[in-house]
This record gives sequence, structure tokens and C-alpha cells, in this order.
Amino acid sequence: MTALLAGLGLGLSLIVAIGAQNAFVLRQGLRGEHVGAVVAVCATSDAVLISAGVAGAGALLEAVPWFVVVFRFGGAAFLLLYAAFAARRALRPGTLDPARAPVRAGLLPTVGTALALTWLNPHVYLDTVVLLGSVAQGWGDARVLFAVGAVAGSIMWFALLGFGARLLRPVFARPGAWRVLDALVAVVMVAIAVGLLVG
Repeated sequence: MTALLAGLGLGLSLIVAIGAQNAFVLRQGLRGEHVGAVVAVCATSDAVLISAGVAGAGALLEAVPWFVVVFRFGGAAFLLLYAAFAARRALRPGTLDPARAPVRAGLLPTVGTALALTWLNPHVYLDTVVLLGSVAQGWGDARVLFAVGAVAGSIMWFALLGFGARLLRPVFARPGAWRVLDALVAVVMVAIAVGLLVG
């Protein structure tokens, strides 16, 4: 039980932070677009990465440093592109209100974006595969319970963020609120991308 709670606590402490993935889940939750699919993609991806870390993939990742470098630059490029789209939405208020949006995003592009924001982000590998995986090894035979706790924390967080976002919809009934959110998303994406590029 202690290992389970430790995994839950560490998993939540790593995931509950303003980042590209969380900003996207929040936005989808506010818009009410494919929330279940986005939550499932993010939670499942975390479960796979955490499991890989506990199975010892962290050592392999550290032994192949070029892998992280490739994903660092690829992830930075994707984040800058996503930031440009968010900035464009912030500067064009007519496209912000989900009730008046001319075209709602399709399921496949939405899932694709969620996958890219997850798997192209080197921080995800460092947090789940390397860090969580390393800590899990210290729990010996209880590392499986540690992993279960970390996965549970991920599922709870994404479900809360995605489905709980609807409670904030009254605030986002004003286009100005969407402009602020998208402007913040753009800033966060650029900051993360710059952080990746400078190491």
C-alpha cells in the first residue's frame, strides 16, 4: 500500500503542471470536443511510458542519448507550430467561441495532436521512463504497485482536467476569456520549446 501511494503521489507531482499536454486537454474539455478520446490517449500513453520505465527502459534511454536529442528538436518544432496556431486564435476573436466556431476539429486530427503533444515531448520520457522508472526500482518487488499508483494518478488527473473543465465554461462564455487562454497557451508552448532547444 505504501508503494502504491508513493507512486500515486510522485506521478501526480510530475503531471500536475502547466505544460503542452495539460493545456491541450483543458482546451478540449472547455470546448467539449472529443474529451473522452483525448483523456484516453493521454492516460494510456502515460501508462505505457510508466510501465516501460518500471520495466527498465530508462537505462536504455540513457544509453542512447541521440534519441532524446532527436525528440528534443522535433518536439520543439511541433510546440512552436502549435503556439503559432494558439496565437492566431488569440488574435482572431471570431474563431474563439466554440459555439460560433465555423468548423469543429475532427476526431483523428484531435487524437493526432494529443499523441504528438505526448510522444514528441522529451520531458515526458524523462519524467515517466527515467525518473519514475528509477524511483520504482528502489521499491524492489513492490515496484509494480508503485507503477499502478503512478498510472492511477495519471488517469485521475487527465479525467479531472478534461471532464472537470466544463465547470469553467461559464467563465469562457466570453470570447475575451478564450483570447487570454489561447495567449497563455501560446506563451507556455514557446517557453517549453525554447527550453528544449537550449537544453
